[in-house]
Amino acid sequence: MIFIYNCYGGTHSSSLASAIHLNKLPQDRIPTKSEILNTDYFNKLSCKDMGRIIYRGMDEEGNKVFSLGRGTSRVLLPCLKNLIVLLQQEWNVNEKILLSNMTPTVTLPMTVGGFLSRRLRIDSIGVPLLVMGAQQAYKEIVEVVNFTKESAKTLQEPVLLLLNSRNGRTY
Repeated sequence: MIFIYNCYGGTHSSSLASAIHLNKLPQDRIPTKSEILNTDYFNKLSCKDMGRIIYRGMDEEGNKVFSLGRGTSRVLLPCLKNLIVLLQQEWNVNEKILLSNMTPTVTLPMTVGGFLSRRLRIDSIGVPLLVMGAQQAYKEIVEVVNFTKESAKTLQEPVLLLLNSRNGRTY
């Protein structure tokens, strides 16, 4: 099985989700500022990394975990799903793939902090906002990761695209 956590830039909520999935961050408490900032790729990717599928590691069950920054594209994930299905059908690839959208977990401080830090390079304001927003969103990120792992257990089709949602709104 392959897990691909995705969001706008692939550097904040997807980085945290990947680290949680791989047990690099705790599930039972909010991580410290240091733990968040030392998470692989957290706040380190740029626009040129969008569309790049980044290997994050192998989980305890031997599943590969990746992350993806998809930008504002609403067609990238359906296109990726269709491409995976095509490759599976044409080359008899049997690996199941689960794409999990982390966008619903992103808080306003994460959005503003990410823009200030990654786009405007104002880390003195952006990074504290990112950390605060990540800590606010953390429990929800853990819930989405756990939901993603549970969904994988009953996966019948070759590719599952989890849109996830917040407050009844699907992204």
